[in-house]
Amino acid sequence: MTNPLPQNVGLRTRVTELTGLRTGHVVAIGVATVALTPVILPMLRPVLKATIKTGVTAFEKTKQAIAETGEILADIAAEAKAEARTEPLGAATLTPSAPGTSQSSSIQN
Repeated sequence: MTNPLPQNVGLRTRVTELTGLRTGHVVAIGVATVALTPVILPMLRPVLKATIKTGVTAFEKTKQAIAETGEILADIAAEAKAEARTEPLGAATLTPSAPGTSQSSSIQN
């Protein structure tokens, strides 16, 4: 392992030590990036557009699913409140019901 750098070393020296690249190489990479971006970006446009479109579609579907779940939970809560108002205090008990049925409580005598 290499020795840790002393605390008074500058940023450029730290970057050079960590990456192993000299200032000339870093400048060349930066210039090449700036020069090639206008050439490469149009080629990547369809891929970027498809990626963003997929993200927007997934966001919209997720938003719709969350809204539907919220509506279902609100309906269940409204049913529970209505049943709680009509039943005597302490009379509600849980009973098993088949999926798709709205039977959630009953009065046991």
